[in-house]
Amino acid sequence: MAATGGAKTIITAFIANFCIAIAKLFGFFITSSSAMLAESIHSFADTSNQALLLLGRKRSKKLPSSERPFGFGRERFFWAFVVSLVLFSLGSMYALYEGVHKVRHPHDIDSLWWALGILLFAMILEAYAFKTAVGESRYYKGKHSWGSFIKRSRIPELPVVLLEDFGALMGLVFAFVCVLLAKITGNAVWDGVGTLSIGVLLGVIAIVLAIETKSLLIGEGALPEQSAAITSAITGSSEVLHLIDLRSEYLGPETLLVAAKIEFRSDMSMSMSEAVNAVEARIRDVEPLAKIIYLEPASKVGADAEVIE
Repeated sequence: MAATGGAKTIITAFIANFCIAIAKLFGFFITSSSAMLAESIHSFADTSNQALLLLGRKRSKKLPSSERPFGFGRERFFWAFVVSLVLFSLGSMYALYEGVHKVRHPHDIDSLWWALGILLFAMILEAYAFKTAVGESRYYKGKHSWGSFIKRSRIPELPVVLLEDFGALMGLVFAFVCVLLAKITGNAVWDGVGTLSIGVLLGVIAIVLAIETKSLLIGEGALPEQSAAITSAITGSSEVLHLIDLRSEYLGPETLLVAAKIEFRSDMSMSMSEAVNAVEARIRDVEPLAKIIYLEPASKVGADAEVIE
């Protein structure tokens, strides 16, 4: 699940959202539609979000220092969390504010065909960006559901961009339908309803992203299948008698820390340092992201002691 990835998705979304934001802003000046303005602010927020994700990827590549001996991999988790806050504050809260204002003080929409044309143009670009995000995410998703992928992913950029693009696409649909209803019914309140719908949608997405990225930022361990593979690699070593304890944590999307307490066989044919190196090599064979490994040789385990296997 965790690996390099997401750069193509981020860049595609950045270009698409910037073009869409300019088109929507132009549409707002022509139509005076609050839904169009909310969508424009949403797209500018998404554009800034992609820039923040790219910043996080760049900063995460800095070499370890005396203050950050494990490197800067968590930068990607941090900036993904910031993105969720930006999406909530600039996207959701503004749309809700503007929606309430337009419901209380409706304003007729001008130049309907301009509005619908710009929204259709935005839908095409957003659909392409969403397709790119789905295509790249599908490789890491495997056989799991999309909901499970968002929860399990250790690559923060993919769920963030995927949900952002989904929210943007649905927001465009809401704006298109409500602008059309406002014109057909002659009731401009529908424009405000569309804006409120966009605000609620963005708020839900922002909360989901905040919860998931906060979990990554605090620290998440290896996925169950990764832990099982590491456990098998250790217990399958001829030098190992018991695996007493195993812990792991992602220090970044591309770095998994593994720590284990192991009882080695007393009659093994190699030295302790050689046995430790052999077990580390087996762990890296089954999990290449296990770049930092600490193995603690344990003294003889008593009969009543708990062991993993």
